[in-house]
Amino acid sequence: MKLLFIITVFISIFGTNLELTEIREAYVNAPRNKEVTMKLSDKLSSVSKKDSPVLVAYKGAVLTIKAKFAKGKNNKKELFKEGAELLEYAVKTSPNNIEIRTLRLSIQENTPKFLKYHKNIVQDKQFILDHFKGIASMAEKVFVRSYVLQSEGFSDSEKELF
Repeated sequence: MKLLFIITVFISIFGTNLELTEIREAYVNAPRNKEVTMKLSDKLSSVSKKDSPVLVAYKGAVLTIKAKFAKGKNNKKELFKEGAELLEYAVKTSPNNIEIRTLRLSIQENTPKFLKYHKNIVQDKQFILDHFKGIASMAEKVFVRSYVLQSEGFSDSEKELF
């Protein structure tokens, strides 16, 4: 019985990590590709607040990107609002998670000014600068580094730290 439980836990953890790796890779291309965004949104559609905060953050970030491709002002607004709320929930639930902070920063840096979703840019950027060296997961480190190196929000001297 214990062995069955251990195997089940291992499979669920391994499955989530594999899925998270795929989500990270797809997320990089989502802002520029409607098809990738829609596939990623479908993949994350079953994610709820009961799931890992990182998955909730990805769902929120993808919904805000999906708003960019949506038709109709109200549909765009609702998707963006839902996505931002999920992102904020993930940050509140796991405030010391650098990947979640990177996701929020990626959305806030690229959100049009009129949506007024920019208040955490300085805070998240500083958090990333302060905590990057402490990332244990190589996949997470690669994701954060990749974002920072392409971001216009980090100076060249800051990028050299990554």
